[in-house]
Amino acid sequence: MAAEIFTQRFPVDAADIDELGHVNNIVYLRYAQDIAIAHWRARASEEMIAGFVWVVMRHEVDYRAQLQLGDEVEVRTWVADEPRGPMWPRYVDIYKLGSDKPAAQIKSNWCMLDANTRKLKRVPMDLVQRFSA
Repeated sequence: MAAEIFTQRFPVDAADIDELGHVNNIVYLRYAQDIAIAHWRARASEEMIAGFVWVVMRHEVDYRAQLQLGDEVEVRTWVADEPRGPMWPRYVDIYKLGSDKPAAQIKSNWCMLDANTRKLKRVPMDLVQRFSA
């Protein structure tokens, strides 16, 4: 199954800028987290949202270009075709609006937990299907 690409736009605000005059590295991770949460809430059922929580085990970030104050950012995310047990890799590409090359690329390993017990939970196939194109 091919994963769906989910897209959102964010403005670059003054609070996002560091002392070097460009978007601070932590803001890229905020974009990745914000779009992951939005994608999850857009595709999961109410029962799934109530029953599962996600935690990040690892982020890998490649910074390719600077984003600056006044830029509009398009963030695209998708999940790997299949999870491995409770782990499900998620990919995020961050573009300056209008650019054909990403300013940053992120791979995050998300882990599913039972919302009540906080124990690892295998990602169910009916959930995987909700994120397929």
